[in-house]
Amino acid sequence: MVVGAVEQIRAWQPRVPGIVEVLHAHFVGHVYPMHAHNSWTLLIVDDGAVRYDLDRHEHGVLGSVVSLLPPFVPHNGQAASARGFRKRVLYLDPAHFSEEMIGFAVDTPTFADPLLHSRIRRLHATLHHPGEELEAASRLALIHERLRDLLRGTDPPPRRADPVLAHRLRELLDSRIVEGLTLADAAAVLHADSTHLIRAFSREFGMPPHQYLISRRVDLARPLLLSGMPARDVAATTGFHDQPHLIRHFKRILGTTPGYYAHSAAGLRAADEPAYR
Repeated sequence: MVVGAVEQIRAWQPRVPGIVEVLHAHFVGHVYPMHAHNSWTLLIVDDGAVRYDLDRHEHGVLGSVVSLLPPFVPHNGQAASARGFRKRVLYLDPAHFSEEMIGFAVDTPTFADPLLHSRIRRLHATLHHPGEELEAASRLALIHERLRDLLRGTDPPPRRADPVLAHRLRELLDSRIVEGLTLADAAAVLHADSTHLIRAFSREFGMPPHQYLISRRVDLARPLLLSGMPARDVAATTGFHDQPHLIRHFKRILGTTPGYYAHSAAGLRAADEPAYR
C-alpha cells in the first residue's frame, strides 16, 4: 500500500508459528505517538535511523543495531533525520519469551550484535517465499536462542554433537518428504529442543534440516521431469508449494531450470526414434 510519494508499507501474517506479523516500511515524515503492543517487536533498519523513547529513556537504531521492544511497554518512534528510514519488523508471540525477559529488554532494548542481525536478515529473506515454513521456523528458533542469551547477558552453552538424534531426524524427514513436517512436530516426535535438533543435524550432515528436505524433493522431481510430467504437476507431486517454488530450488541445486532439464531429455528421446521413410 502506498501511503504517500515516499512512504510505503507492506504487512502480512506468515504461516510460521511464533511470528504474529511482519512489517516492512519506508517512512519519512510519520511520527509514532506513544503506544504499546501485545507482542515483542524485533526491529532492524535498512536505511536511515530511528529514534524512540522507552521507559523515559531515548534509544536509537541504525546500521547493524537490532532493537527488541517488549510487550505492553509504551514507546514512540520517528526518523532521526529528514531523510527518513526503511525498517523491517517482526512481531513475535510472547509465548516464546519468559516474563522476566520484559525487564531485561526495558533495560537493554538494543544490541550491536552482527550474528543476531544476520539471522534476522536471513529470516526476512526467507519469509518472502511461500513454502519455506520449515526454514523460517528454524531460523526463528536460532533468533530466539540468541535473544535469550543476549537479554540474560550469558554466554551460549557449549554445543554438543548428537549423531543419534541427527540420524533419527533424517529418518523422520525421509518418511515425510512430500507432506513435510514442522519444526515443532519434529521436536515433539523426537522429544528434543528445536535448536538442538537443528544444530545436531547440521553438524552431522553439513546442512540444516530444511535444506536436506528440499534436496530430497528435488531428487524426486528429476525422474518425473525426465518422464515428461509437466513441471506444475511435478511440483504438486513432490511437495513443493507451487511451480515457482520448484523452479527456484531446482535451479539453485542443479544450475538449470526444470523446463530446460526436461527439454534435454525430450531432445534425446527424439534423437533415438527411428526415421521412417
